[in-house]
Amino acid sequence: MKTSWRSASLVASAVAVLALTTACGQDSGTQSASQNVGASAAAGGYGGTGLGTDAGAAADGQQAGAQAAPAGKLAVSANAELGKVLIDSAGRTLYRFDQDTAEPPKSTCEGDCATAWPPVPAGDAEAGEGIDAALLGEVTRPDGTKQLTVAGWPAYRFAKDVNPGDTKGQGVGGTWYALAPDGKKAEVADLPGLSTRKDPKLGEIVVDKNGHTVYRFMKDEAWPKPVSACNGECLEKWPVVAPVGANDTKGLDKEGLMSFTRSDGVKQQTVDCWPIYTFAGDKKPGDTNGQGVGGTWYAVSPDGKPVGAPAK
Repeated sequence: MKTSWRSASLVASAVAVLALTTACGQDSGTQSASQNVGASAAAGGYGGTGLGTDAGAAADGQQAGAQAAPAGKLAVSANAELGKVLIDSAGRTLYRFDQDTAEPPKSTCEGDCATAWPPVPAGDAEAGEGIDAALLGEVTRPDGTKQLTVAGWPAYRFAKDVNPGDTKGQGVGGTWYALAPDGKKAEVADLPGLSTRKDPKLGEIVVDKNGHTVYRFMKDEAWPKPVSACNGECLEKWPVVAPVGANDTKGLDKEGLMSFTRSDGVKQQTVDCWPIYTFAGDKKPGDTNGQGVGGTWYAVSPDGKPVGAPAK
């Protein structure tokens, strides 16, 4: 009886796999980890500030005062995408700049850069729980003011971070990063090839291994087999997500989770048999700038449905 049960189980599993493959009409999703195929937009912003035409906004009234306020008692914030991040007593994220140096400490952010990235005054800064007080110091800026340092790295705020917990400065220009408690860069934690995250506006959505939002194109087809309608120049803005192993996912419905071969010969991942993409306009993890673009591009829910798309 035992042998017979196992044989029946194996047959049933084989039939299920065959049915799923037939439904999508393409390859299984057991290939290499995710990578984006196609062009990705470079991080922009004047002098790496990322403020563009809003550069003068930080100099306005209360916002400017808040940005120049002493750090107070520093704390460690648990960020869903970046792990542990340093924040000041008001909950604002602290950043470091790759063009600065820690040994010896030196700030190279002045003028318009310092408007976009206000230096954190050393002032009354003190270490809170989980922070080594020995890592806190100060550096004298060219204008004579004292700036807080963490493990030698000058600390800044970002003018576009309006609310406590904002991390809009993360990855700007490829040179600005949130500070981890040890002074290192807070970067995207290791993620599976595909996983999910809770977006404050869109709810539970799918992200790739870099934490970037995954999208669906409403002109694509899923049945009887996946077909991508995004080709040529379209792929410059919407890079395809390459195949992901079934065991390299977390939180997704695995039915219909497989790859297919596009008309250009490139293999592309699907969720619920629908081709998936990222958006070159998303500069950092958590961005959803592709949502609703052209009324045809939408973030993907764990079951493959387009989030926020009009009902048909």
